[in-house]
Amino acid sequence: MLQVTEINYIRQEVNGKGYSYSDVARRTNKDVRTVKKYADLEEFQPENKRKKSQPAPVMDPVKDIVDQWLKEDMKKKKKYRRTAKRIWQLLVNHEELDFKGSDRTVRAYVSKRKKELLEESENAAIPLESRAGDAQVDFGEAPFKRNGKVVDLPYLVMSFPYSNAFFVQVFESQNQDCFLEGLKRFFNYLEGVPKRIRFDNLSPAVKKILPQGKRELTEGFERFALHYGFEYEFCNPGAGNEKGHVEAMVKYVRNNFFLPERSVYQLEELNHRLWEEAENDRYRMHYEKKQEIAKLFVEDREALFYLPPKEYTGRRIETLKADKYGYVLVGSKRYSTSPRYANNRVLVGIHYNRIDILTDQYEVIVSHERLYGKESKSMIWHPYLSLMAKRPTALKYTTFYNQLPDSWQKYLHDCTVEEKKKALLLLSTLLKSNRLEKATEALEIASERCHPSSEAIKQVFHQLIHGRGQRQTLKLKSAVPAMPIAERGMKQYDAFFTLGGDLK
Repeated sequence: MLQVTEINYIRQEVNGKGYSYSDVARRTNKDVRTVKKYADLEEFQPENKRKKSQPAPVMDPVKDIVDQWLKEDMKKKKKYRRTAKRIWQLLVNHEELDFKGSDRTVRAYVSKRKKELLEESENAAIPLESRAGDAQVDFGEAPFKRNGKVVDLPYLVMSFPYSNAFFVQVFESQNQDCFLEGLKRFFNYLEGVPKRIRFDNLSPAVKKILPQGKRELTEGFERFALHYGFEYEFCNPGAGNEKGHVEAMVKYVRNNFFLPERSVYQLEELNHRLWEEAENDRYRMHYEKKQEIAKLFVEDREALFYLPPKEYTGRRIETLKADKYGYVLVGSKRYSTSPRYANNRVLVGIHYNRIDILTDQYEVIVSHERLYGKESKSMIWHPYLSLMAKRPTALKYTTFYNQLPDSWQKYLHDCTVEEKKKALLLLSTLLKSNRLEKATEALEIASERCHPSSEAIKQVFHQLIHGRGQRQTLKLKSAVPAMPIAERGMKQYDAFFTLGGDLK
């Protein structure tokens, strides 16, 4: 299009002064048709031009299929997505499509459509609006009946503001290991990962709140988030209303599922039931949308990212120094290792429910059930005993000898060196899969009548383990039948021949 000044000159020369089109064209160095167009033009309002979509007869039949593939791939990590070339190959090899388009055509469409889908995803909702696939997470606390006492236990809730659905799991603690285990369970049960998760400034996730809304994250949470690929958001300090949905759901769960106090025997049995109870709760109407929560939750699930190919192990490994007794301190609890690690460093694998003592090659030496509550120490004896069996004479002077029950101390004191070695080897073997209390009971039963051998203790132990109890000592009958008196000497020989006996 010509400049406005050029158009005005042409119109003035042709329409005002009467020069011909060719004359003005020659003087302005323009084409005659251009001069005629602008001289005769009557409409100069700006045009609202719309870009007409170009027909794509090759791609039109397969656009829906390609769009679906692209939407599926947006839930995956980039390295697992189909390339434009792979999409072209799939279209060409599809028996029902009879696709004849070129690689170049598919590449152009995929490139354009990816940008459009990303824009749609980013502009799908304003920030405060509930979006399908978004979740909020927080801890709550409720009373439970356990071993005849009422104890408070924490529970982790994941809620979905869009559908008003939730999940809940009960744990022993609000530490990082239980927190990440809870999130992993939610993801595995969902078979997907929420796109965005909003948290309070939980200590398992946030190490420090920095200026301008930034956070210094704990290493464990940062690695977990990278593994599963979700976006995380944190509330401003003191602004719990920013995750108001999950806070309301924490109260809802406590009032409707945990009050009055529920009896807990095995925590995992309770958590298994809670999956089903949360599912059944969705067959009610959404408080605002007037639709069944279960139907709305379908949209939440469809918006989730896919799970990564490998599950997050949930184990963190630390190098800790054992004390002079061979104990390491995890949190405020002490766990035995092996006497060879006394006053030395040892690798410790920390799980939410287990503490593993590891070799330098990450092989498990001993594995403890993780302690919570009032218990402060966990002792596993067999690493100590197998080592001491090699040096039985030094047993009495070791620190762990004084920690043995009195019955074992007395028994080992009365043993010879060889008996002591066999007894320690036996005890080491028994304690690999059994508690010390059962081995002590076997010792006390076997010692009732005499100083027992290691074989006698082993026999009583197996009787106790297999439920047959102690076998009573057999008692012989007091009355012995009378027998003829046997006579010896030459008289018996003479009597034999007198009766006509034959030596043959």
